[in-house]
Amino acid sequence: MQYHQNGFRPGDPSVAPAGPGAGETLRDVDVLIVGCGPAGLTLAAQLSAFPDISVRIAERKPGPLEVGQADGIACRSVEMFEAFGFAEKVVKEGYQVNEVTFWRPGADGTPLTRADRIQDVEDDLSEMPHIILSQARIHDFYLEIMRNAPRRLTPDYGMELISLTRTDDPEHPVTATFDRNGDEETIRARYVVGCDGARSQVRRSMGHELRGGSARQLWGVMDALVRTDFPDIRLKCAIQSADAGSVLIIPREGGYMVRLYIELDALAEGERAADRGVTSGMLIEKAQRILAPYTLEVAEVAWWSAYEIGQRVCDAFDDVPEAERGVCMPRIFIAGDACHTHSPKAGQGMNVSMADAFNLGWKLAAVLRGEARPALLDTYSEERRAKAKELIDFDRDMARLFSARPETAAEAELFQQYFQKHGRYTAGVETRYAPSLITGGAAHQDLARGLIVGKRFHSAPVIRLADAKPMQLGHALKADGRWRLMVFAPEGDDGAAGGPVAALCGAIAGPSGLIARFTPDGADIDSVFDIRAVFQIGHRDMAVETLPGLLLPKKGALGLTDYEKVFCPSLAGPDIFELRGIDRTRGALIVTRPDQHVAQVLPLTAVAEVERFFERFLMVTQRAAAAAS
Repeated sequence: MQYHQNGFRPGDPSVAPAGPGAGETLRDVDVLIVGCGPAGLTLAAQLSAFPDISVRIAERKPGPLEVGQADGIACRSVEMFEAFGFAEKVVKEGYQVNEVTFWRPGADGTPLTRADRIQDVEDDLSEMPHIILSQARIHDFYLEIMRNAPRRLTPDYGMELISLTRTDDPEHPVTATFDRNGDEETIRARYVVGCDGARSQVRRSMGHELRGGSARQLWGVMDALVRTDFPDIRLKCAIQSADAGSVLIIPREGGYMVRLYIELDALAEGERAADRGVTSGMLIEKAQRILAPYTLEVAEVAWWSAYEIGQRVCDAFDDVPEAERGVCMPRIFIAGDACHTHSPKAGQGMNVSMADAFNLGWKLAAVLRGEARPALLDTYSEERRAKAKELIDFDRDMARLFSARPETAAEAELFQQYFQKHGRYTAGVETRYAPSLITGGAAHQDLARGLIVGKRFHSAPVIRLADAKPMQLGHALKADGRWRLMVFAPEGDDGAAGGPVAALCGAIAGPSGLIARFTPDGADIDSVFDIRAVFQIGHRDMAVETLPGLLLPKKGALGLTDYEKVFCPSLAGPDIFELRGIDRTRGALIVTRPDQHVAQVLPLTAVAEVERFFERFLMVTQRAAAAAS
């Protein structure tokens, strides 16, 4: 964590100095967020990093969430939390899923037997674990970030959205009207993002619908404190009984509570979950039958619900008709359950919703701050809708296999095989964005075979040169809206003048280079592009004083040197070049998006190609445009 950049400041460094407009209730804002779920708070936390962007976030409920429905946090989400600065808190509080067991009837007639026990997350899939933690606690961490941001952003609770309309106002073209405890309140915004759940009023105002179907399968879910002789109660368990149905056990944080997903009887045609009159007692009785001959006594139910499995996705995630794409700028967006719904057993709901917001937040910030063209915003619906459709297909197969009634051992193993095969997907690391305005092709993928274009930047251990700190390289990629140019040096290059890294840095920082063309006047040299380098030489054999100036930039009001741009291989185990398949002879340039996805893998000499890539969507500064003319 870096601070004191603009002068010494005592106290908690996570609390930013209050900026202009801190704590004010504005009627005209840059971004209005409707809904305080995981998507809404992720977006608000990301936008709160920019003091020059005004945000309001409105929630119809009277206060913060206290008991959350979502609890599974994928490895990729914990990586994202690191970018926001609270991953350590999540890992400390949460239950860590290390292994999964599979139970089903034994071939010898035993009612239930442990068929297998496997590792939950494969080695080197992520430096972060799979965590179980209440959604309410995740909300708390986001709310803390918002409160500590320069704007001192806090949600407006008890606000029910009544209407949302587009107007001809060029400055604030969207008007939202709310009912706040019987009083009407109007907010005008440049952009509105609906994170208001499956019954989204924002989505309805856009004329969109969730489309899909239902499996007519009824399930119950219950968080409970239990007494049981079932031996794997503190392991994630998938249990398929002979004739009583299936149950999924998810241990909860705190050491005692568990979540039970309990299969109930199928719904008849036209029947809804509410028609069954399900009670917590019914869930307990069904779970007891599935787990027999093991006993289960519920001492306390913390929360329970019943739901119908269904998979639905919206036609578009913004308000631009497809025929007008590229002509009309999107002003209204939806994220999370407002644009896709599915069953909770795959543990993807909260994770995918937060990924939606992480994708959108930096794009809104770049356009609002004048760094990028509005066309950048079209990529949100394009990218995230494709991911939602993949999730729907995965969830449909997962739900079907979990509810199957296996008649042979081979059939019973299908669910386990599917679970193992799709472990990378449930960990959240398989998301891969297709080539687009902001994601290139794979022409040079051989330079870094383990850093796949379109996928998230896969972290690995390194040592920071200046202070010899062992760390994960991916943890340098914060949620601050900046593009990263990750330079991997070829063998023998120590950064000194005359080498490939120095040449690349010189071209990027030159009078007509990338930084001069796209970095606003008066901004820090790395405010748009954060250039970092990884060398193959051990940190004790490198000389800081011979590095290019771009890797030791002077920043802030006092012109202080940033020493945290350069890294060397880890001393323990295989180094990052080996782990991520980086060409040791040629090195590689990894262009990484602000949401940590790899946009390009290029040779170190591809300066012109990098510039052409950014010309497609970034705004050339007035200074650079004048110089060019």
